[in-house]
Amino acid sequence: MSRRTAAATCLLLSSVLGACAARPAKRAARPNIVFILADDMGYGDPRCNNPASKIETPCIDALAAQGMRFTDAHAPGSVCVPSRYGLLTGRYPMRMQKMNPGQRAVIDTDRETIASLLRERGYHTGMVGKWHLGFDGGAKGRDYAEPMTGGPVDRGFDTYFGIPASLDIPPYYYIRDRAPVAPPTERVEAKNTDGWTKIQGEFWRAGGIAPGFRHEDVLPRLGVEACGHISARTQERDRPFFLYVALPAPHTPWLPTEMHRGQSAVDLYGDFVSQVDFTVSTILIALERFGFSDDTLVIFSSDNGPVWYPRDVERFGHSSVGPLAGMKGDAWEGGHRMPFVVRWPGRVVPGTVCDQMICFTDMLATFADITGAETPEDVDSVSIVPLLDGGVRPVRDTLVLKHNGSVVREGRWKLITHLGSGGFSKPRRIKPVEGGPTGQLYDLSTDPGETTNLWAERPDVVARLSRLLADERK
Repeated sequence: MSRRTAAATCLLLSSVLGACAARPAKRAARPNIVFILADDMGYGDPRCNNPASKIETPCIDALAAQGMRFTDAHAPGSVCVPSRYGLLTGRYPMRMQKMNPGQRAVIDTDRETIASLLRERGYHTGMVGKWHLGFDGGAKGRDYAEPMTGGPVDRGFDTYFGIPASLDIPPYYYIRDRAPVAPPTERVEAKNTDGWTKIQGEFWRAGGIAPGFRHEDVLPRLGVEACGHISARTQERDRPFFLYVALPAPHTPWLPTEMHRGQSAVDLYGDFVSQVDFTVSTILIALERFGFSDDTLVIFSSDNGPVWYPRDVERFGHSSVGPLAGMKGDAWEGGHRMPFVVRWPGRVVPGTVCDQMICFTDMLATFADITGAETPEDVDSVSIVPLLDGGVRPVRDTLVLKHNGSVVREGRWKLITHLGSGGFSKPRRIKPVEGGPTGQLYDLSTDPGETTNLWAERPDVVARLSRLLADERK
């Protein structure tokens, strides 16, 4: 398929989806739920969030036009593992002292997840994509002849197909349920791309790889698996389903297929974002093709911010985080404020925008609310259903985020417990000077770009938020 044809296909798919959304929808008592999570996509990449984006995202934009777009939605962490832990468990990542998926299964055996909660309510639960929350026994010295326990099918999912971690972290292989499709018995050398930093471009690390495994095939393969999963649900139409699709892109390696190369003015990264948009469209089209669109709640988001430096903004004229500051790993908004779009035919009014603060941890309480389940008491989760129904009152007043430090929000105020980004952006850390601020305080209602530190001017707010953070840590 040519590049021009690929672009035309995306536009055609978005128009088809628009026609689907125009149909009157019957409200389902227990809707199917599909949660699509991109990897390292910035708040400002989709044009529905950032009209100045240099990347065309017609399918994500169409999804936003058919539902509700959130402008203050947050991952509970600014890197992969904490964010995914918070999404699945409804708990702030700071609740876990150690979170190393290379050594153990990160989610405890008896911990409720969004998948186990929905399965208890009669849902079929499936996952396709990047897990990155570890398996029992860790990765080093694994005997691949033994079942891989502690993963998705031991944490609430009926079925799983995907990859163990990011596509730049070896070993590289597919897993189905508890077993490798083929174990990583061969070796691949590291790869980098001229003109980019060592953690951008077509970057991956050296290590084990399964025979026949090709990095560039993974995103298309996962799209096919997700659509196949939806097709299989036609055999059990009376049972609602939950599908969690954790795409490994546009995280490195940036490997757009031939049909997507040249689709944007932002080189490999922009083309890979375009391919993510196309993959989202194939999942939405599968829902329509197999008769599930009208009774399915679809959510699209990303796990954390992009790896996109100031020099990349200057080079391509594209801000991956839009008007925000920072990027992946940072305490600043670009590290954790995410694109977040919800389509729920018959329930969510098309074309609406919500500016209330929400977090990934809220999905547990939200899904419990939707299905009539009890929300566990030891979680940091509140239902966003009132917002989906058009409510304007906040559902949460506070929010605590984890990165290489701590961040706490209270309404419009944001406190960071250190100076500097704390992550990938420079300066990462700034040593306080005598008599100067030891952290950062911003009023996001007037300063979403976090340009003016009010720490010294508002010691009352600093004290209040510091106490709030201390209480949450207890």
